[in-house]
Amino acid sequence: MDLGYLVNPTVFVVDTLFSLYVFAIMLRFLFQWVEADFYNPISQALVKITHPPLRVLRRFIPSLGRIDTSSLVLMLIVQMLGGYLVFLLQGVSASLAVLSVWALSQLLELFFNVMTFSIIIRALLSWFGSMSYNPASSLLYSLTEPTMRTCRKLIGPIAGIDLSPLIALIALQVGKMVILPPLQQTIALLS
Repeated sequence: MDLGYLVNPTVFVVDTLFSLYVFAIMLRFLFQWVEADFYNPISQALVKITHPPLRVLRRFIPSLGRIDTSSLVLMLIVQMLGGYLVFLLQGVSASLAVLSVWALSQLLELFFNVMTFSIIIRALLSWFGSMSYNPASSLLYSLTEPTMRTCRKLIGPIAGIDLSPLIALIALQVGKMVILPPLQQTIALLS
């Protein structure tokens, strides 16, 4: 019996599990970076999920100021391992250089997507006025406020309308369009 049909579901499961864990590490890194509420229940869940491997890495990798370098290294390692397993299951061989650039590209794309969707959700929530305290909205505000504050400094409210979400979304899309294609070209050259 040919079990080749199991490759796609296996790739899906492996990719999903690794992607979710990388997402959790990235959120922990970003929340720590913007100094979000550490005691928020969502923050605490992310800490519990990501703490075991980070505890080991922090013995060898010091932080650089507010940048938790061990989280960045862990994200890169997990992304590379997930990519390696997916490529292996698909019968594709990739060198360490290709895996490294691919993983970096995936992490940057995830960062741009997290920030983009966070700003969109925050803008949508603002339409509904002040809502009761919600742990997710508190973290969302903490995550997006540095970007929104910078955009507000560039262009203040016009006729009482805050255009900072629009400016931030445009900047994120331009950043994505400028940064990701060279990495994808590098992957193609290394392959």
